[in-house]
Amino acid sequence: MRKAAVARQRIRILFVCMGNICRSPLAEAVTRGMAQRQGLAAMLEVDSAGTHGHYHAGETPDPRAQRVAAKRGYDLSGIRARPVIEADFERFDRLLAMDEANLSALRRQCPDASRTKLGLFLDYAEGLGVAEIPDPYYGAESGFERVIDLCELAGRGLLAACARGDLAR
Repeated sequence: MRKAAVARQRIRILFVCMGNICRSPLAEAVTRGMAQRQGLAAMLEVDSAGTHGHYHAGETPDPRAQRVAAKRGYDLSGIRARPVIEADFERFDRLLAMDEANLSALRRQCPDASRTKLGLFLDYAEGLGVAEIPDPYYGAESGFERVIDLCELAGRGLLAACARGDLAR
């Protein structure tokens, strides 16, 4: 009974990009890893999905994402691409897109009652002056390094908001 009560109190966050093989898996792994290091893992459940995730469903993250994550101590090995599904809007407390295009795609799919759950991940990186995490897929590995830098900045802000209770259910 106690475990069920704790599970209901967990904050559930879904990170969303287009294919769910680059940015959103990095956001998921970075946030999970930072939460574990800060002792906040028990209060947080994270996952990732793609607005076009059906193209890559079941695939592992891009090898470049895996390499840059491993260099920084983040594990992407258990992550598999999947599409955003209707149940995600009910299940998660926040659905955080990597850019405006994916936020717009979420808005088109989202039931009216869940619209307040939508946002941009970089909204949690206050003072950054950048609103979107760029898609590194067609570029060099350095683009993945930039993505992980931005995920770490936003992850810090997100975890601070969780710790303050700003994202409580």
